Amino acid sequence: MNALNKTSKIFAFLSVITCSLWIGSYLSRLFLSYQLFEVHDLSLKSYITSANLTGILTTMLPSITTTFVLYICFILSFVIFIIFSRIKLRDNGWLFIIAVIVLITLPFEVYLMTIDYTIICQLNCGTFNTSEIVGLLVRRIKVLGSFPLIEIFCYLSFYYFLLFRPLTKVKNED
Repeated sequence: MNALNKTSKIFAFLSVITCSLWIGSYLSRLFLSYQLFEVHDLSLKSYITSANLTGILTTMLPSITTTFVLYICFILSFVIFIIFSRIKLRDNGWLFIIAVIVLITLPFEVYLMTIDYTIICQLNCGTFNTSEIVGLLVRRIKVLGSFPLIEIFCYLSFYYFLLFRPLTKVKNED
């Protein structure tokens, strides 16, 4: 791992930073989204009226956009790191586990990002239908259920793998 070239080190750093920022923005976005709805039937809470819903949704736009952009940056920097580092995944089990988690969760997150993209486009156009956006937020919550929570815990495990690097094959110098 010490034999990484400068490009690999830069993209490793970018991967860690964008992943960390993405986790934080994703958690804040989840907290904001879940605060809009009642727990049992996912109807809007009583304090949310049609008069203030437009302002609430507009306020959520930076959180949704930040999450969207950071995930794309993380995936790109992680893939570039894997390509340029030339680290053998067979000898570095910790990196293999991280790569598997990223690749398994990628299609599900891309699907959720398609819903986010629709929300971002509608909120950016200026005049939008609040009921349609609320429907998209409910759909995003219902579609994969607890996947965002599972994904957050999986991505938080990356820090353990990066710090302790388990399953690293040690070369015998006999």
